[in-house]
Amino acid sequence: MAWGSQFLWVIYPYLILVIFLVGLYYRYQTDQFGWTAKSSELLEKKKLRWGSNLFHIGIMLVFFGHVGGILIPKQWLEALGVSDHLYHTMALYVGSIAGLLTLIGCIILVIRRFSDARVRRTSSFGDMLSIILLTLIVVVGMAATLFNMSGHSDFDYRETIGPWTRGVLRFMPDYTLMETVPPIFKVHIILGLALFAVFPFTRLVHMLSLPIKYLSRSYVVYRKRR
Repeated sequence: MAWGSQFLWVIYPYLILVIFLVGLYYRYQTDQFGWTAKSSELLEKKKLRWGSNLFHIGIMLVFFGHVGGILIPKQWLEALGVSDHLYHTMALYVGSIAGLLTLIGCIILVIRRFSDARVRRTSSFGDMLSIILLTLIVVVGMAATLFNMSGHSDFDYRETIGPWTRGVLRFMPDYTLMETVPPIFKVHIILGLALFAVFPFTRLVHMLSLPIKYLSRSYVVYRKRR
Protein backbone atom coordinates (compact mmCIF):
# COMPACT_ATOMS: atom_id res chain seq x y z
CA MET A 1 0.00 0.00 0.00
CA ALA A 2 2.86 2.35 0.84
CA TRP A 3 4.41 1.71 -2.58
CA GLY A 4 1.09 2.47 -4.26
CA SER A 5 0.80 5.73 -2.33
CA GLN A 6 4.34 6.69 -3.28
CA PHE A 7 3.58 6.01 -6.93
CA LEU A 8 0.36 8.05 -6.95
CA TRP A 9 1.56 11.00 -4.90
CA VAL A 10 5.29 11.11 -5.71
CA ILE A 11 6.01 9.42 -9.05
CA TYR A 12 2.72 9.97 -10.89
CA PRO A 13 2.76 13.82 -10.73
CA TYR A 14 6.27 14.01 -12.17
CA LEU A 15 5.48 11.37 -14.80
CA ILE A 16 2.59 13.61 -15.87
CA LEU A 17 4.91 16.63 -15.84
CA VAL A 18 7.38 14.90 -18.18
CA ILE A 19 4.59 13.88 -20.59
CA PHE A 20 3.22 17.43 -20.44
CA LEU A 21 6.53 19.17 -21.21
CA VAL A 22 7.77 16.68 -23.81
CA GLY A 23 4.35 16.62 -25.43
CA LEU A 24 4.22 20.41 -25.66
CA TYR A 25 7.70 20.54 -27.20
CA TYR A 26 6.85 17.81 -29.72
CA ARG A 27 3.52 19.42 -30.63
CA TYR A 28 5.10 22.83 -31.11
CA GLN A 29 7.90 21.45 -33.25
CA THR A 30 5.71 19.28 -35.46
CA ASP A 31 2.30 20.97 -35.55
CA GLN A 32 2.58 24.74 -35.15
CA PHE A 33 -0.23 25.34 -37.65
CA GLY A 34 -2.49 23.13 -35.56
CA TRP A 35 -1.64 24.99 -32.34
CA THR A 36 -5.08 26.52 -32.05
CA ALA A 37 -8.68 25.76 -31.27
CA LYS A 38 -10.29 24.80 -34.54
CA SER A 39 -13.42 26.85 -34.93
CA SER A 40 -16.64 24.95 -35.52
CA GLU A 41 -18.87 28.01 -35.25
CA LEU A 42 -19.89 27.73 -38.89
CA LEU A 43 -21.18 24.21 -38.23
CA GLU A 44 -23.29 25.07 -35.19
CA LYS A 45 -23.51 28.36 -33.32
CA LYS A 46 -26.30 28.38 -30.73
CA LYS A 47 -25.08 25.57 -28.45
CA LEU A 48 -21.47 26.70 -28.91
CA ARG A 49 -22.26 30.23 -27.74
CA TRP A 50 -24.00 29.11 -24.58
CA GLY A 51 -21.70 26.20 -23.78
CA SER A 52 -18.44 28.01 -24.49
CA ASN A 53 -19.37 31.16 -22.56
CA LEU A 54 -20.62 29.28 -19.50
CA PHE A 55 -17.61 26.97 -19.55
CA HIS A 56 -14.99 29.71 -19.86
CA ILE A 57 -16.56 31.93 -17.19
CA GLY A 58 -16.92 28.99 -14.81
CA ILE A 59 -13.47 27.50 -15.41
CA MET A 60 -11.73 30.83 -14.76
CA LEU A 61 -13.54 31.13 -11.42
CA VAL A 62 -12.68 27.52 -10.62
CA PHE A 63 -9.02 28.12 -11.50
CA PHE A 64 -8.63 31.12 -9.21
CA GLY A 65 -10.55 29.28 -6.49
CA HIS A 66 -8.09 26.40 -6.66
CA VAL A 67 -5.14 28.80 -6.55
CA GLY A 68 -6.56 30.52 -3.48
CA GLY A 69 -7.48 27.30 -1.71
CA ILE A 70 -4.52 25.08 -2.53
CA LEU A 71 -1.50 27.16 -3.47
CA ILE A 72 -1.99 29.89 -0.85
CA PRO A 73 -1.25 28.52 2.65
CA LYS A 74 -4.07 28.59 5.17
CA GLN A 75 -1.98 30.65 7.59
CA TRP A 76 -1.49 33.40 5.01
CA LEU A 77 -5.24 33.84 4.55
CA GLU A 78 -5.79 33.86 8.31
CA ALA A 79 -3.13 36.56 8.65
CA LEU A 80 -5.13 38.64 6.16
CA GLY A 81 -8.25 38.28 8.29
CA VAL A 82 -9.92 35.47 6.34
CA SER A 83 -11.24 33.18 9.05
CA ASP A 84 -11.78 29.46 8.55
CA HIS A 85 -15.57 29.92 8.65
CA LEU A 86 -15.49 32.77 6.12
CA TYR A 87 -13.24 30.84 3.76
CA HIS A 88 -15.38 27.70 3.79
CA THR A 89 -18.58 29.73 3.37
CA MET A 90 -17.13 31.51 0.32
CA ALA A 91 -15.74 28.23 -1.03
CA LEU A 92 -19.15 26.57 -0.71
CA TYR A 93 -21.25 29.27 -2.39
CA VAL A 94 -18.81 30.80 -4.87
CA GLY A 95 -17.27 27.40 -5.65
CA SER A 96 -20.67 25.80 -6.17
CA ILE A 97 -21.75 28.56 -8.56
CA ALA A 98 -18.46 28.36 -10.48
CA GLY A 99 -18.63 24.58 -10.63
CA LEU A 100 -22.25 24.64 -11.76
CA LEU A 101 -21.50 27.12 -14.56
CA THR A 102 -18.58 24.97 -15.70
CA LEU A 103 -20.62 21.78 -15.51
CA ILE A 104 -23.54 23.19 -17.50
CA GLY A 105 -21.10 24.50 -20.11
CA CYS A 106 -19.39 21.11 -20.32
CA ILE A 107 -22.69 19.25 -20.68
CA ILE A 108 -23.83 21.58 -23.48
CA LEU A 109 -20.49 21.14 -25.28
CA VAL A 110 -20.60 17.36 -24.86
CA ILE A 111 -24.15 17.18 -26.24
CA ARG A 112 -23.14 19.45 -29.11
CA ARG A 113 -20.01 17.43 -29.88
CA PHE A 114 -21.83 14.09 -30.00
CA SER A 115 -25.33 14.98 -31.21
CA ASP A 116 -24.53 17.28 -34.11
CA ALA A 117 -23.49 15.13 -37.07
CA ARG A 118 -21.33 17.79 -38.74
CA VAL A 119 -19.54 18.73 -35.52
CA ARG A 120 -19.01 15.06 -34.68
CA ARG A 121 -17.47 14.29 -38.08
CA THR A 122 -14.97 17.14 -37.75
CA SER A 123 -14.02 16.23 -34.16
CA SER A 124 -10.83 14.35 -33.40
CA PHE A 125 -10.39 11.71 -30.73
CA GLY A 126 -8.58 14.32 -28.63
CA ASP A 127 -11.57 16.66 -28.86
CA MET A 128 -13.88 13.94 -27.54
CA LEU A 129 -11.48 12.80 -24.83
CA SER A 130 -10.70 16.26 -23.49
CA ILE A 131 -14.32 17.41 -23.10
CA ILE A 132 -15.36 14.10 -21.49
CA LEU A 133 -12.40 14.21 -19.11
CA LEU A 134 -13.12 17.83 -18.20
CA THR A 135 -16.74 16.95 -17.47
CA LEU A 136 -15.72 14.03 -15.24
CA ILE A 137 -13.26 16.23 -13.34
CA VAL A 138 -15.93 18.86 -12.70
CA VAL A 139 -18.53 16.28 -11.63
CA VAL A 140 -16.17 14.56 -9.19
CA GLY A 141 -14.85 17.89 -7.90
CA MET A 142 -18.34 19.22 -7.18
CA ALA A 143 -19.36 15.95 -5.55
CA ALA A 144 -16.26 16.03 -3.32
CA THR A 145 -16.82 19.63 -2.29
CA LEU A 146 -20.54 19.28 -1.61
CA PHE A 147 -20.01 16.06 0.35
CA ASN A 148 -17.36 17.72 2.49
CA MET A 149 -19.27 20.96 3.02
CA SER A 150 -22.58 19.27 3.87
CA GLY A 151 -21.26 18.10 7.22
CA HIS A 152 -20.51 14.49 6.34
CA SER A 153 -16.80 15.09 6.92
CA ASP A 154 -14.54 17.49 8.82
CA PHE A 155 -11.80 17.03 6.25
CA ASP A 156 -9.87 20.22 5.40
CA TYR A 157 -7.99 19.97 2.10
CA ARG A 158 -5.96 23.05 3.02
CA GLU A 159 -4.14 20.95 5.62
CA THR A 160 -3.45 17.96 3.37
CA ILE A 161 -3.90 18.48 -0.38
CA GLY A 162 -2.63 22.06 -0.18
CA PRO A 163 0.72 21.25 1.49
CA TRP A 164 1.14 18.17 -0.74
CA THR A 165 0.59 20.25 -3.90
CA ARG A 166 3.05 22.91 -2.78
CA GLY A 167 5.51 20.14 -1.94
CA VAL A 168 5.19 18.72 -5.45
CA LEU A 169 5.88 22.16 -6.93
CA ARG A 170 8.97 22.48 -4.72
CA PHE A 171 10.07 18.94 -5.71
CA MET A 172 9.64 17.86 -2.08
CA PRO A 173 6.39 15.83 -2.11
CA ASP A 174 5.20 14.15 1.09
CA TYR A 175 2.90 11.27 0.20
CA THR A 176 1.89 10.76 3.84
CA LEU A 177 -0.17 13.96 3.65
CA MET A 178 -2.53 12.17 1.26
CA GLU A 179 -3.18 9.14 3.48
CA THR A 180 -6.20 10.68 5.23
CA VAL A 181 -7.66 12.31 2.11
CA PRO A 182 -11.13 10.92 1.23
CA PRO A 183 -11.14 8.72 -1.92
CA ILE A 184 -13.37 11.11 -3.90
CA PHE A 185 -10.79 13.89 -3.54
CA LYS A 186 -8.05 11.49 -4.65
CA VAL A 187 -10.03 10.56 -7.76
CA HIS A 188 -10.47 14.27 -8.52
CA ILE A 189 -6.71 14.85 -8.28
CA ILE A 190 -5.82 11.79 -10.37
CA LEU A 191 -8.24 12.85 -13.13
CA GLY A 192 -6.98 16.43 -12.96
CA LEU A 193 -3.39 15.31 -13.42
CA ALA A 194 -4.45 13.03 -16.29
CA LEU A 195 -5.82 16.10 -18.06
CA PHE A 196 -2.29 17.55 -18.11
CA ALA A 197 -1.09 14.36 -19.82
CA VAL A 198 -3.55 14.71 -22.72
CA PHE A 199 -3.30 18.52 -22.79
CA PRO A 200 -0.44 18.77 -25.35
CA PHE A 201 -2.23 16.51 -27.83
CA THR A 202 -5.59 18.29 -27.91
CA ARG A 203 -7.01 21.70 -28.79
CA LEU A 204 -6.51 22.71 -25.15
CA VAL A 205 -3.03 23.96 -26.09
CA HIS A 206 -4.63 27.15 -27.40
CA MET A 207 -4.76 28.25 -23.74
CA LEU A 208 -1.00 28.86 -23.93
CA SER A 209 -1.21 31.04 -27.05
CA LEU A 210 -1.42 34.69 -26.05
CA PRO A 211 -1.61 37.31 -28.84
CA ILE A 212 1.25 39.35 -27.35
CA LYS A 213 2.48 40.48 -30.77
CA TYR A 214 -0.81 42.32 -31.28
CA LEU A 215 0.30 44.88 -28.69
CA SER A 216 3.16 46.08 -30.90
CA ARG A 217 1.57 45.46 -34.29
CA SER A 218 0.98 48.45 -36.53
CA TYR A 219 -2.55 49.68 -36.98
CA VAL A 220 -4.47 48.41 -39.95
CA VAL A 221 -5.66 51.47 -41.87
CA TYR A 222 -8.90 51.18 -43.79
CA ARG A 223 -9.73 53.75 -46.46
CA LYS A 224 -13.03 54.30 -48.12
CA ARG A 225 -13.05 53.12 -51.71
CA ARG A 226 -13.76 56.00 -54.09
